[in-house]
Amino acid sequence: MKVNVLITSASRKVWLVNAFKKALSTEGKGKVVSVDSNGMSAALRVSDSHSLVPYSSDDDFIPSILEICLKEDIKLIVPTRDEELLLFAENSGKFMEKGIRVMISRPEVIRICRDKYEFFRFLEKKNIPTVKTYLPGEKTLFRDNGKYPLIIKPRRGSGGKGVFKAENEDELRFFSGYVKDPVIQEFAEGKEYTIDLFSDFDAKVLTAVPRERIEVFSGESYKSRTVMDKDMIEKAGILAEELGTVGHITIQCIKNDKGIKFIEINPRFGGGAALGFKAGADTPALLVKLISGQPVKRDPVEFIPDVVMLRYTDDIFLDGKTMRQL
Repeated sequence: MKVNVLITSASRKVWLVNAFKKALSTEGKGKVVSVDSNGMSAALRVSDSHSLVPYSSDDDFIPSILEICLKEDIKLIVPTRDEELLLFAENSGKFMEKGIRVMISRPEVIRICRDKYEFFRFLEKKNIPTVKTYLPGEKTLFRDNGKYPLIIKPRRGSGGKGVFKAENEDELRFFSGYVKDPVIQEFAEGKEYTIDLFSDFDAKVLTAVPRERIEVFSGESYKSRTVMDKDMIEKAGILAEELGTVGHITIQCIKNDKGIKFIEINPRFGGGAALGFKAGADTPALLVKLISGQPVKRDPVEFIPDVVMLRYTDDIFLDGKTMRQL
């Protein structure tokens, strides 16, 4: 079966375009189409074809995506930007009517994933270990915790932006006012990990690859290493299936001698996901197999440990004629 894939908000995600091109070359025929609102996005230039679309906040965004899908005979849409996830979740039925699958969880799942306070409440309800999380002004903050440092971060969003550590009451008061719509979290010592986890369209976990975040810049891992931690894999799998996530997601946690605490979840491909691909959990290939009706193997611990990824920036050059066409 020919599977054409559409990657949205392609931006700088050359690695993701190339991963799907590789998957399509080995798992069957098909092409990778990418879209973005910026004609100077690097990933557009390495795709088999590309188109410009309105911002996701524009009323014409979904209609324009649907039009491109029909024109390019798309079978799978891969959303990659936080701000468009809920939009695709709420409109996935429109694409399904045309025989197009979207790699997206249900709207209620996306809402929980995008809201750190609601995610905390979900984990607490399910007795899944996590860091205590509060809203400003909650009376239980110091009754439950009572010690610094504390972490202040935006309630919604990802990428490590706007995260601050408060060492005392004055700093807590300042950062709670400085960060828009913040949450306050207890500070957890330990090593930071991301689990790249993939579930099928029935929310059954197929793969899970923990990686140690060795060096992080703006919330993205630039140096990381795969780690075989069966306890972490098992707990992440329970979390994902309890929540009902679909497709590739990233789960962040802290581990120390007291155990594992889950912190955040992003229901999309993360910037360091290529490490999992290289270690044997090739989720783009799994997606292509699922869409084309091929059998897939469910084995969350089948990957190569101690694979290290060192990310870097590469260059794409355009001539004057191409620039004038943007």
